[in-house]
Amino acid sequence: MIASLRGTVIGIGLDHGVIECAGVGYHFTATPRTLAELRRGEECFLFTSMVVREDSMQLYGFKDNEDREMFHLLQTVTGLGPRLAMASLSVLHPAELARAVTDADAKTLQRIPGVGKRMAERLVLELKEKVTAFALPVEADGAAGTQLPVTSEAVAEQVTAALLGLGFGEKEATGVVNAVLSEQPDLETSAALRAALAALGKK
Repeated sequence: MIASLRGTVIGIGLDHGVIECAGVGYHFTATPRTLAELRRGEECFLFTSMVVREDSMQLYGFKDNEDREMFHLLQTVTGLGPRLAMASLSVLHPAELARAVTDADAKTLQRIPGVGKRMAERLVLELKEKVTAFALPVEADGAAGTQLPVTSEAVAEQVTAALLGLGFGEKEATGVVNAVLSEQPDLETSAALRAALAALGKK
């Protein structure tokens, strides 16, 4: 089991990164908030979680151990897998998730793509007694705005690709990305992805 990585960042995508450790490049999936803190060519440390299935082996990376612990906790909910757990952490911080669960705030939970009324109720029911350690004051989100400005078309392509990777259909992903960028054409990639996920979570 790979519990952490320390090495040089050699690649950063919209939903993944690659860190080289002792000559081996490790591909990992991560949230925009984690990826925004990485810099190509610089050394970094990440907490990781490996999910092994019969037909796949996927590594997930987290800048904070709190994120990793919430990732594990979310997967204890019936019917909630690693992809939905990552989508949850892409939209809400662990403290925000804990607060929404504690307050039975289904509206906030349903902002997460793939979480409908039934899953929101299940999150509250199965996690309410388990999230107290995460219920801390929410810090300001400083993840957005860390990437260099790029054109709206390039942003649209990158965000659409990330949404497809999260399991959304091409038509749905393209539509919401176009809508977000038509309203806010100057959004950078990470901010556009968060806005798209928030919009999808309202549907």
